[in-house]
Parts: sequence; C-alpha cells; structure tokens
Amino acid sequence: MQPEPLAGLEAYPEAGAAPEAGRRRYRWVKLLAAGTAVAVLAGAGGLYYLYQQLDGNITTDTVTENDLNVHESERPTEGPTSAENILLLGSDNRGDGNGKYGQDSGTQRSDTAILLHLAADRHSATAMSIPRDLMAHVPSCDKPNGGKTAARFVQFNWAFEFGGAACTIRTVENMTGIRIDHHLIVDFSGFKKIVNAVDGVDVCLAEPVHDTKAHLDLPAGRQTLNGEQALGYVRSRHGFGDGSDTERMDRQQGFLGSLFSKVSSNGVLLNPTKVYPVLSAATSSLTADPGLDSLSELYSLARDIQRIPTGQVQFLTLPREQYTKDRNRDQLVQPAAGRLFAALRDDMPVTVTPDGKSGSGTPESGKQDSGKPKSGKPGATGTPARSGTPATTGPTYRGTTADADICGKA
Repeated sequence: MQPEPLAGLEAYPEAGAAPEAGRRRYRWVKLLAAGTAVAVLAGAGGLYYLYQQLDGNITTDTVTENDLNVHESERPTEGPTSAENILLLGSDNRGDGNGKYGQDSGTQRSDTAILLHLAADRHSATAMSIPRDLMAHVPSCDKPNGGKTAARFVQFNWAFEFGGAACTIRTVENMTGIRIDHHLIVDFSGFKKIVNAVDGVDVCLAEPVHDTKAHLDLPAGRQTLNGEQALGYVRSRHGFGDGSDTERMDRQQGFLGSLFSKVSSNGVLLNPTKVYPVLSAATSSLTADPGLDSLSELYSLARDIQRIPTGQVQFLTLPREQYTKDRNRDQLVQPAAGRLFAALRDDMPVTVTPDGKSGSGTPESGKQDSGKPKSGKPGATGTPARSGTPATTGPTYRGTTADADICGKA
C-alpha cells in the first residue's frame, strides 16, 4: 500500500524550488537598492560637479579689493542698515573676442555704470545710471600697469579707463557719499550670453533702426532681440533719435526692466532647466569682488532681486545738465542730485515718473522736483517705507519701472 502524500504537497509539485525563488527575489531587491544608491550618488556627484564648474567660472577682483583697503580712511562709512549698494559696470573691452566692436587699445572704459541700491527690507530697488560723459572729480589712482594718475576734474568714464574698478568706485563714493558694498563687471561677450540664455529680451521701436557701427538693423515695432542685437541696441547712439547719451541710457534702463520682468515672470530662477544656462552665462562673464565671487552669493542676490515686485524696481539717471564749459559733457544739477544721493545713502524712498513730476495726490502734484529737502535731515526726504509697503513719498525723478510696458501701453 502506497503511503499517502503529505497534506498540501500536491498543490506544490515543485515545492523544493520555493526557497531558491525567494533568494532570487532578494538578490533583485539588493541590486535595485544598490542601483538606486549609485544613481543618487551619481546625481549628487553630477550636481556637485556642475556647482563647482559654475562657481569656478567667476573671476575674483582682488586687485580692486586691495586698492580700496589702502584708501579705506577716505571712503564713506558703512550704513547702519542691511541695505546694499552694488556698482554694475559694463566694460567696453575690445579684447577677449570683442574685437569687432572696435580696435583693442589695451584699455577699457565703463560703457555703462549703474549704482544699484537694494533697500534694507528688500521690497524695492533703485538703479541709478551715471552718464559716461559726466564731469567728475577723479582722485589720484593706481594704474593697472604701475604708476599713478593725477587727481583731476574729467569725464567720469576716464576713471575706469585709467584706474580700473577701484578708481571708479572711489569716484562714485566721492561724488555721492554712498559707500559701494560690492561691484560686478560684465563685458560685451558676457552681456550677449546672458540675453541668449533667457531666449532673448523684448523691446519696442518707434521706427526702423539701421546703425552699421553698432551692427544693428531692426524693423519698427515690438520684437525679441537676441544677444548680438541686444548689445547693439544698448550701445548704439547714432542710430536712434538725436544720438544723445541720454537716449541711450533710457534704452538701457528700459531694456534692463524688460530683462528683469522676463526672468521674474518665467520663473527662471525656480526652474532647473532654465536656471543653469542663465547661471552659466552669468558666472562665465562676471568679474566680482570677493563678497560676490561665489555661486551661492550671486544666487542669493538674484533671489533677493527676483522677489521684489516689478513695480518697485526703478530705473533713473542722476540729475544732470549740459556742462557749461563743454556742450559735449554733463554736470550735476544741484540740489536735486544731492537730494537723490542722500535718499539712497539713508535708505529713504525715491519715486520715479516718466516726466519727473510728482503724481496726483502728492503735495508736489504737477510740479517739477525742486531738490529741496522735506524733512529736518539735510538732503533727506519723506519717511522710510515700512516693510512690505511700497514707497509712495520721496524725491521724484524722471525714470521708469520694470513693470512698464516696453511699447508705452497702459
């Protein structure tokens, strides 16, 4: 008589294989876990590599830092708040691949100089353009190749040409009484890279523009400029209107506003696929002081600016007029210029309007800014804006904001 099979064994005719299958499944789990770990580490390593690459792109300007330290006793004292003043310099260096924009003379000038004031509460920013042809007291400065320049009263952009960034910073500080906390320098190629990284910037032209010197050939109307076109647009003088530096600074300010608006509205800084090209373009084209020469510091600055409402990002040119001794040069208009410098120095509100007149509902409605202080503090005006509250009082100047439509539409 055959023995009865063990109960339930008939349901598993190959029951002996069960332990082996379990071991195979366990091996797959281990392999999957190991693969995941490798992928995570590879991703982390890749991110670290990209970070190091971007961080290493930035050129640190220690020469300027050392020079400013030598002249520390001559500089304005640091402000009492966390407001920051950053000098942005656009270099017209013809070297490093920029030769087609002119002959490389071995020197460079500040084609564009903008003092960017970030309010302590980071709810507003004011970008003040300084005309390259403005007559200014330039101190004695060290030459890049040795020797010293003589202190003299000359056009502003000579400071950068003969004494570099340190000489320019000292000139601005002497003129305004505002301490410069940081500086950034970008050249022609870097500017083009940044514009291309955001897929172009929108502008609006009242009529066609043809300027062979600026390599510019554009139709009228709203359009998106690539890096090459944008460079010609912000540099051109003779292809627009009366060919004045005033018009050029207006275009530069409108262009920067449009650039800021695009970056903010597209969420570039929050989108990994978009932010890398922008950071790569920016870091590879910037020369920065030691306080802004790392990716983390630049990104923190960019995030601070990106959080500011576009209507509170203002652009203006310091008050100036034709120089009495040379119609091709400018001079400051006082006391309006001093009043503006005091407001920025003390982190007080500043207002801009298209015509430089106070808006309706203010004490100076319809009147041109007189430059006279409205408070007992010399040069100061209005009251500091409360955190989160847009400034509604303060000296009024001709300018624009980042939310202004490029074609002037409401």
